[in-house]
Amino acid sequence: MVKQTVQIGDSAQSIGSYTAGCLSGAVSLPQNGTGYQVMRPTRSRSYGHPDLIRFIENIAQTTNSQHWGVLLIGDLGQPRGGPTLSGHRSHQTGLDVDIWYLLSQQAASRNLEFNERETWGAPSVLVAKSDAINDDQWSMAHEKILETAARRPEVERIFVNPSIKRLLCTRKTSHDWLRKIRPWWGHDDHFHVRLKCPLDNQNCTGQESPSESDGCDASLAWWFSEEAKMPIPAAKKQEPLALPALCDVVLKANSQTKLSPSHP
Repeated sequence: MVKQTVQIGDSAQSIGSYTAGCLSGAVSLPQNGTGYQVMRPTRSRSYGHPDLIRFIENIAQTTNSQHWGVLLIGDLGQPRGGPTLSGHRSHQTGLDVDIWYLLSQQAASRNLEFNERETWGAPSVLVAKSDAINDDQWSMAHEKILETAARRPEVERIFVNPSIKRLLCTRKTSHDWLRKIRPWWGHDDHFHVRLKCPLDNQNCTGQESPSESDGCDASLAWWFSEEAKMPIPAAKKQEPLALPALCDVVLKANSQTKLSPSHP
């Protein structure tokens, strides 16, 4: 399948922040590629900044050449980015992608059918009702994939379940990549990769870089405390964060609209 581009300017531009932004010049990730397949195509969330598309294709080619398995790709973003009605507060600037932990043998041998892409679930890598890693669902291939992704210079951070971070902290490895692996609630059936703002995207608001520490300290221990495990109170409906003014142009634009990359 040929990549499709939603372009309203001279170059792709991530605008605003990961949780309040949009994307001009998004590229659609083809449903099948070397080492990967896209899941849930009807969600129309396979769009990203060209840097993100290249990252996915490159990391998938590596996993394929190393025989680690085929990556099943979840959500990237919408055709022009921006907030979604459900599922994410981030994924708004085309720099986020969810990748399933499931390394399917079926997907390694053939292209999945449409119905399979829509109905398959992403299994948890944790033992049910526990914070222990399920050895039947986890392998060294997962660790190699996470390390390979985290070592990419364009990667800002990778969100994983705290139990996965704890496991990685037991390995004798370099903190240069482990520092990018960040514990967060959920993320037991997929990992969430976030890229840095592209250098030439002046209107992209980045995130503070992870600490130079490997994160295998008291900050990780907190995630297994009673406080961290307490149910989060039902919150009142949150108002969406205000989007940058440029996003009014992007989100309402037709394909003929021009937006200068250097627009203030």
